[in-house]
Amino acid sequence: MNIFASSIATETNTFSPIPTTWNSFLEGGISYGKVREDNVFLLPIVEVWRRRAAEDGHCLHEGFFAFAQPAGRSTGATYRRLKAELLASLIAAGPVDIVLLLLHGAMVAEGCDDCEGDILRAVREIVGPAATIGVELDPHCHLSEAMVQAADLLILFKEYPHTDAAPRADELYTLCERAALGEIAPVSVLVDCRMIGFYPTTAEPMANIVRMARQAESIEGVLSVSIAHGFPWADVADVGTRVLAIADGRRDLAASTAAQLAGCLYRYREDLLPRPLSMARILRLPTNSAHPLFIADAADNPGGGAPGDNTAVLQRLLAEGIRDAVLGCIWDPMAVQVCASAGVGARLQIRLGGKTGRASGAPLDLVVTVGGISAAHSQPFGGHEDPLGAAVWLACEGIDIVVISRRTQTLSPSAFTRLGVELNNKTRIVVKSAHHYFAEFSTLSRRTVVAETDGALSMNFAALPYTERDGNFFPRVADPLNARASFTGDPSCCT
Repeated sequence: MNIFASSIATETNTFSPIPTTWNSFLEGGISYGKVREDNVFLLPIVEVWRRRAAEDGHCLHEGFFAFAQPAGRSTGATYRRLKAELLASLIAAGPVDIVLLLLHGAMVAEGCDDCEGDILRAVREIVGPAATIGVELDPHCHLSEAMVQAADLLILFKEYPHTDAAPRADELYTLCERAALGEIAPVSVLVDCRMIGFYPTTAEPMANIVRMARQAESIEGVLSVSIAHGFPWADVADVGTRVLAIADGRRDLAASTAAQLAGCLYRYREDLLPRPLSMARILRLPTNSAHPLFIADAADNPGGGAPGDNTAVLQRLLAEGIRDAVLGCIWDPMAVQVCASAGVGARLQIRLGGKTGRASGAPLDLVVTVGGISAAHSQPFGGHEDPLGAAVWLACEGIDIVVISRRTQTLSPSAFTRLGVELNNKTRIVVKSAHHYFAEFSTLSRRTVVAETDGALSMNFAALPYTERDGNFFPRVADPLNARASFTGDPSCCT
């Protein structure tokens, strides 16, 4: 069989001041014909598809691949060019039996609020009804009916942090091959929970709900069950939490499976609410270097489209005279250039952060000592290296600060240690990330809190200024389903 693989992936924060442009994708990684080896977000998935196709004797055509760090809306010209490149590479591959796509699921462009649905409709027009279209998605997606209708199979990562991208790629390949051979007839049903939230799967009750999704997949006839967490920071009609179930030829089975799991999510809606803490409260928590306290500066998480240059947490640490702390990574290319030019050991005055927009807060004027410099800093992610650009380690009044020139979230202790920063003597470790950092940092400590700041990613979902989605959702409305949680099914699914 002929299999075509391609990807356009980015996550859009429509409240972000940073536009997503063609250059954003150039920085994140664009490749033609074969995905680049340094594209840590796409490569692990494509490697699975390469291996499986080789093992099965199929021909895998690698088309157009593009990834950009989360930011604001893609410009209209950028999106049109990306879509055209993907479709051109599909046409060049000739007739195909299977299309495998990695799409984030929350891409928004000027003039198009559902880029993935738009792309999938165009792909279907080219390959026709006989080809099998399979899509792997991030759970922080807007799962739209347009996407469900255009694709045969949509499979989302189950875990957050997203540690299961490769297994889901393997699952998608298997189901697409079976569908193309006529062994199964996938039927999909999507259920809207009328919830907007944020759901790390490393803690209860979400961990148990993921286990229930896996258990549901063991039911005869159920092919796949996915939970779309949704990406709250996008003003689009399809924003929110949804459940997708796919069954073999049975719409009733898909519907009852999706309804059961959606009912469980709904009944746990209060427990699933994020509860960030004020810095005043966080600083009263006990600390020790044997089990450092991780403080997630989630509101300034570049992985959700925030600038990554907000200094509110750092300002509070300095004002309180906190020592034995480390913070990173702040995105400030100008500060990196100035400090790198001064050299290791230099003591100088700089203006740090607060440069991008209102969500960046105020800059800080600091006297710092340059502790380390890297011309090409990186951190491991998914078995590959995630570039951070030129970077510096700055010491300021007992606090170590890592500043980078390539905007991305902090994912690994290596973001600090490769510059020479010691972590084993720190009592507080502040990371500009929402939860992805947990996969690597949890080996040091599992004591974590989320800081409440005025960054670009507010977790007060009830107050976010949506204009496209109707207001009947939790937590803006306490019980948007009028206690009907009568998604049919056995209530014991929540035990």
